[in-house]
Amino acid sequence: MKLRNMMTLMAAAAMAACSTNKAEDGELSSGIDLNNLDTTYQVGSDFYMYATGGWQKANPLTAEYSRYGAFDVLGENNVKQLQTLIDSVAALKDLKEGSVEQKIADLYNSAMDSVALNTSAMQDLHGFLACDGYGSEGVAANWLAEVWPRMQRQGVSGLFGVYIGADEKDSQNNIVNIYQGGLTLGQKDYYVENDPATAAIREAYKEFIVKLSQHDGFSEADAQKIMNDVMRIETRIAKVSKSQTELRDVEANYNKLSYEELKNQFAGIDWDAYFAVFGIKAGEVKNVLLGQPAPIHEVERILKEETPEALQNVYLWHAMNMTSSYIDDEARALNFGFYGTTMTGKTEDKPRWKRAVASVESGLGEALGQLYVARFFPPAAKERMEKLVKNLQVALGERIAVQDWMTDETKKVAKDKLDAFYVKVGYPNKWKDYSSLKIGKSYLNNMLAINEWGVKDMIETKLNKPVDRDEWGMTPQTVNAYYNPTTNEICFPAGILQPPFFDMQADDAFNYGAIGVVIGHEMTHGFDDQGSLFDKDGNMRQWWKPEDTERFNQRIQVMREYHDSIRVLPDLFANGSLTLGENMADHGGLMVAFQAFKNATKESPLDTIDGFSPEQRFFLAYANVWGQNIREEEIRRRVKSDPHQLGMWRVNGQLPHIDAWYEAFHITETDPMYIPKEKRVTIW
Repeated sequence: MKLRNMMTLMAAAAMAACSTNKAEDGELSSGIDLNNLDTTYQVGSDFYMYATGGWQKANPLTAEYSRYGAFDVLGENNVKQLQTLIDSVAALKDLKEGSVEQKIADLYNSAMDSVALNTSAMQDLHGFLACDGYGSEGVAANWLAEVWPRMQRQGVSGLFGVYIGADEKDSQNNIVNIYQGGLTLGQKDYYVENDPATAAIREAYKEFIVKLSQHDGFSEADAQKIMNDVMRIETRIAKVSKSQTELRDVEANYNKLSYEELKNQFAGIDWDAYFAVFGIKAGEVKNVLLGQPAPIHEVERILKEETPEALQNVYLWHAMNMTSSYIDDEARALNFGFYGTTMTGKTEDKPRWKRAVASVESGLGEALGQLYVARFFPPAAKERMEKLVKNLQVALGERIAVQDWMTDETKKVAKDKLDAFYVKVGYPNKWKDYSSLKIGKSYLNNMLAINEWGVKDMIETKLNKPVDRDEWGMTPQTVNAYYNPTTNEICFPAGILQPPFFDMQADDAFNYGAIGVVIGHEMTHGFDDQGSLFDKDGNMRQWWKPEDTERFNQRIQVMREYHDSIRVLPDLFANGSLTLGENMADHGGLMVAFQAFKNATKESPLDTIDGFSPEQRFFLAYANVWGQNIREEEIRRRVKSDPHQLGMWRVNGQLPHIDAWYEAFHITETDPMYIPKEKRVTIW
């Protein structure tokens, strides 16, 4: 699934019940932990610290985290639950070969076997890299012809990416997608920007390449050569690649070609040979979507101008980088030193058992998910969540009806899209079939087998086949939620639908402020600057009236400019264009959830509890979702790459645009957070 088409919350939420103000055994609580507050801050000066400062003091960053927030608490609980499930399976004897239990047990045990990893994993790595005769005349060309195709099937990234997914303008059908890639650091900024922080990362990356290459058996001279080739070629691609912000323009990144047009316009790449590597037979590729032509043209030039030895070095580096977490402890330490410490500021790696759980989660996610929902997600939770989602749909419909920037015709079509939402709660209706995946005793070989199985499964289930709307973009145990415009679906996995973010003993003010905003967030993604380009059937087309679009763009420009002006560090501003969609979804989530909350409590108004009115508790609950501590390195990384605003500004950057917040806390023009009404965002 295209990342640009899956708009996620990247936060926690929880299972919520239908509107009710009484528990069977008495009054419901406020849900607000007063210890989370820091009343040395004024509400109208820094609401984020007022609401979460106490939590931050009580939950300092540990060495393992670059960012630790309220939803990480839920993540920690989930990983312990998963470990309990895996341990119970891994401890079983005489498991049937080929069973899901055998695969879970062997994958986990192979990741946990430190003795094997530190004694024999390098032998597996050398077999994988197949570098006998490296540096000899003619060897590189043979390696590229014989070894590299096998590596591609095993998940090693090349100079661009390929996957099969929905055609955005024919959303019921899948199509082969080709997109920019080839950048180990993930995005162009790290290669082309020259501020001190970015330059330091680039130098650390060079050192990482050399050290890991030497660890994997290359001489110092060869390691330096690998580093130079990697930096030169990756920088070439980076210079013509699109930025993270430019990738958000879905129309500009949609370029549909017939297969013959692809071969004619990009003739410098042997596409028949490339697709044959993946197991796609001649004639099976009919059309393609080529997202970013410029970097693919640059790959053509690279293939023509660079030597076989240089190309081999780049591919070898991508292979070594990918496998560095699956061999011995020294390689893992080098990996963590760069990606963990340099990039995000962490000072301590996750313990081996957490990494092993993560491998099972990534490799056998839905198999593990079946065990997870059976143990931790009762049917009643799914039913209650579905009812709450319906309440939020009603509220969003009411918000659409009263917007003065929408014409009546557009309102009708928008309501049709809202009514057509495909709601997924808890877990899939059908599960992935892992029967053809073989898992053995070698950790590295297991992860390579998983990658190769994933490519084969993608081809078998998607190539020249209609989109399966029942497919999930996340596992049931994931602590997250998403909206996908090509299927017009909102999804809330079981992993996110549990305490501490939903409290069965708390009233609606708390639960609508937490889980309610999460649901509203995902719903309004369907009408943000990207989601609004897709109709109710998931097809990218213009369905708003031109005048609606013009008025909409004027309103979202207010949000873009506001977030552009936020200084997140003394030398760094937020990126209002990159975070625009998520900022709009936060705004919409707050507006819609507050409307749903007022609807739910209209007949039975709530009382003031713990000194806070129901409206105040709604906003405190929202703010507490985003309480976190974060390192400077992680702030810098996220501002470059994350379409979500930083936690502090998902509170202090959103609430000053919500009229109900002013009313709830009696905010006036004397308060520093006050924004004149005519300068506030007015979308929902």
